[in-house]
Amino acid sequence: MSGDAENELATLLRAAILGDERAYAAFLSRTATIVRGLARSKIVQGGVDPEDVVQETLLAIHLKRHTWISDAPVLPWIYAIARFKLIDAFRKRGRHVEIEIDDIAETVGGPEVEMVSGREIARVLDGLAPGQRSVVAAISVEGHSIGETAKKFGMTETAVRVALHRGLRSIAKKFGRS
Repeated sequence: MSGDAENELATLLRAAILGDERAYAAFLSRTATIVRGLARSKIVQGGVDPEDVVQETLLAIHLKRHTWISDAPVLPWIYAIARFKLIDAFRKRGRHVEIEIDDIAETVGGPEVEMVSGREIARVLDGLAPGQRSVVAAISVEGHSIGETAKKFGMTETAVRVALHRGLRSIAKKFGRS
């Protein structure tokens, strides 16, 4: 995108934030065109409708427009939101590729599994806050999904993701991988 498009979008969004409905409609229309092109270029196989990505992105922009810093470039902000909505769409669809093992058996080496004892896992988990400990254990050790873990502990899926992220970040920090 050119610098002119950046300036135009930034000007429109600034005016929209100040209450100009026409500027907001123009901003959303131009943004939809940009996101539509991005979505179409990234979605090479079926299963994800680019228009769904456009609508989800526009909705997220509408809900989070207050987070845009008015003197910051607007295009990177739009692209970041669109990228996350694309990722969400692919996750919802699921991506399953089936390959016959015989076709690749010769190229696949033996498993390189690093064995960790139950005692080591317990030691790492003991260093976490109780809420983080239970969420990390349920997902990373027991293999439950985010949804299952949320139901199990009576939490929202967002709260489970936050606890998991914070717990894993804490573990990584302890091992010097932050």
